[in-house]
Amino acid sequence: MAAILARAGATAAGGLRSGGDVRRRRNMVAIVAATTTTGAGPAVPKEGSLERPAWSGETPLSRLVGGLIAFKPLYSLMKLASREVIIRTAEKSNVPWREMTKQVLESDVYEVFDRIRDLNLVYPDYYLNPFHAYDEGNLSWLAAAEAEPATMSIAKRAIPDAGSIEEANQIVRGNWLNAIEEHHLKYSGNCQINDILDIGCSVGVSTRYLAEKFPSARTVGLDLSPYFLAVAAHKEEKLSRQNPIRWVHANGEATGLPSNSFDLVSLAYVCHECPARAITGLVNEAFRLLRPGGTIALTDNSPKSKVLQELSPVLFTLMKSTEPFLDEYYMLDLEETMRQAGFVNVHSILTDPRHRTVTATVPF
Repeated sequence: MAAILARAGATAAGGLRSGGDVRRRRNMVAIVAATTTTGAGPAVPKEGSLERPAWSGETPLSRLVGGLIAFKPLYSLMKLASREVIIRTAEKSNVPWREMTKQVLESDVYEVFDRIRDLNLVYPDYYLNPFHAYDEGNLSWLAAAEAEPATMSIAKRAIPDAGSIEEANQIVRGNWLNAIEEHHLKYSGNCQINDILDIGCSVGVSTRYLAEKFPSARTVGLDLSPYFLAVAAHKEEKLSRQNPIRWVHANGEATGLPSNSFDLVSLAYVCHECPARAITGLVNEAFRLLRPGGTIALTDNSPKSKVLQELSPVLFTLMKSTEPFLDEYYMLDLEETMRQAGFVNVHSILTDPRHRTVTATVPF
């Protein structure tokens, strides 16, 4: 863990623009240190005293919040309030939410849509529900246009003392990528990462990070939303890389991709958006797709995060109003689910104050 945090600090400091001055670099190192160390040296972010937040699962508090959300007139108000809080908080953190959304909606992204979409794909029932304050869930242009600023906001919420969104992302993504690399090096022998699958890739933010971390690998981004994939592909067309990312419109539980065809399968911020049965299906499918010695990496909210356990009642109520499967996610033993699928060397660490990265290996 110490090695991961040290390397993440180097990644974050090295990721600054060349025009940054020495003082800014020193500030960045200080932010990384404050996030990941104590006076005694490197340490993991703080865990709370509970196994999961008191506002999740079958607790009285969770049932009370669930009852409030079930009251439709109140739910409608919560949904609007949640959306407003998310956008306002993002823009206070200098995420140009409305500007980025407008750029996507006024672009020629719509021309990519028909090339990406699989008309024969049958959506699972849970995916057709309202989600993230969108009545159409992830099957809309507005959700796709707002996905990247929403993703950028995740890092700033995790590292609130970072001087910028860029710096926060370097820490959050740097810790995640280094956790993946360390696990693979430790448990996969001499197996190289030649083929990567990013399940639930959304608009391709995590996919691009993976492709940049492992530039010689062939990378595939897969998602259920053709709207998200169109945005991802539209942005990728403007980039130049050694191995262009391939985008696939498919269900992560039944991808239709060949068995034993990947060395790394990643799911970034996906599982908390799924019912328990779907998470199990995703893990089983990842096991089928990975070669022996391959690595699965799931990064998402940590039930043991001290920050999440201490959220204010207003914030956790608003959050639960737009995340219908949050209770199922927190109640599921993810590590045991991975072992039941056949994975070994299952390890879970807090890679930032809010999120854990769970890694495991397909046995030889």
